[in-house]
Amino acid sequence: MRQQGDQQTISRITTGMPVIDADGIEVGTVDLVQRGDPNAVTVQAPSADPGSSLDELIESTAVEEPDVPADLAARLLHGGYLKVTTELAATGAVYVPADWVAAVDDGRVRLEVPVGDLPAEE
Repeated sequence: MRQQGDQQTISRITTGMPVIDADGIEVGTVDLVQRGDPNAVTVQAPSADPGSSLDELIESTAVEEPDVPADLAARLLHGGYLKVTTELAATGAVYVPADWVAAVDDGRVRLEVPVGDLPAEE
């Protein structure tokens, strides 16, 4: 089963590991590792009314991960993903679906796709 294999692979990844794309380009470093949740199907939008206290305002503007469109977020949450800090994206981060990880070896994460295919953080 591919998803089980993806989860075993992603469980070997830790924050700070370098990420290399399919063309051998260093994308950046792993900032977040999220295992898949087969029950995850939606992303909860923040409340329209943040409340009156400063704490409520800060909480309402906090970014939920992954910070991508809802359809992609549901896919990432379902299958698992990496958030990679990179200088190659204007937003400073990209997401890697677990099934796009080719291998974890020599302390590096190797991808099946080029960096240009990775969805950027919004």
